[in-house]
Amino acid sequence: MPRPRFAPYAWGVVAFSFAVIVWGAYVRASGSGAGCGSHWPLCNGTVLPRDPALETIIELGHRTTSFVALVLVVGLVVLARWDFPAGHIVRRAAWSSLFFMITEALVGAGIVLLRLVADNDSLARAVYLGVHLVNTFLLLAAMSLTAWWGSGQPAPILPLDRRRIAPLLGVLGGLLLVGITGAITALGDTLFPAGSLAEGMRQDASPTAHILLRLRVFHPVLALTVGTVLLALAVRVTVRDASPATSRVGRLAAGLVLAQVALGVLNLLLLAPIWMQLVHLFMADLVWLGAVLLTAAAAAEASPIASGRQSPALDTAIAHR
Repeated sequence: MPRPRFAPYAWGVVAFSFAVIVWGAYVRASGSGAGCGSHWPLCNGTVLPRDPALETIIELGHRTTSFVALVLVVGLVVLARWDFPAGHIVRRAAWSSLFFMITEALVGAGIVLLRLVADNDSLARAVYLGVHLVNTFLLLAAMSLTAWWGSGQPAPILPLDRRRIAPLLGVLGGLLLVGITGAITALGDTLFPAGSLAEGMRQDASPTAHILLRLRVFHPVLALTVGTVLLALAVRVTVRDASPATSRVGRLAAGLVLAQVALGVLNLLLLAPIWMQLVHLFMADLVWLGAVLLTAAAAAEASPIASGRQSPALDTAIAHR
């Protein structure tokens, strides 16, 4: 049964984390990643710098909100332990959220300490951004599932009907690749801005162009391919005999995909201004969230209990959900 106080808090943590992620993207897009120098967790060797530059304020603001997010996730774990019994899936999801929040901080610290910020255009920075993106998506997945199951939505029970969820799991993997290429593309747009769409296309096609520019071409191709598959799966979910909750998530995921494709085209036409990069990233996170929840809902329906194949051996497992 859902706990009245848990679900609002858990969804609030998800919403706050979205804001922190977008602010972190602004740090990168505005070139403020070196605002605290190569110091971490201190900022330019102190806790609170005197007369800080604008870049320092932006970077320090991101670190502060990231710390608040960490505290909120610790609270999520504590509340999960209070409201749910040992072994409950909400507890495990909350602990996973804390794990990925800690690794998120460590990856961010590595970016600063290795000086993979500001005008650094090395391949190492691109790799770190990819790792950062994957960890961020996994963090969002863990937190959203904590809130989803903590709101009373059914959790999957093994064994699952793999034919029903394998395509969605494949889409999740594809979205990770889309996110990685998107992060690299955004970095290239920031470091090597084009004066026009034609100039940008010439940059991508030039054999002498920087590696970050030559990698940009993969993002729209992957995004359209994975987005089309996700859209098809989401539509299929809405028309089959699914639960109302699953159908709602399917419609949400389909709408988000269509909106993200439109924003991607607009981002390209506008030559990726900072504000548009932030909107595009925010929508990418929402698409990932929709895909994760759609997979969770489909997995619950692919469980033996949902398909009428419940066996006595499942009774104990259900009691711990």
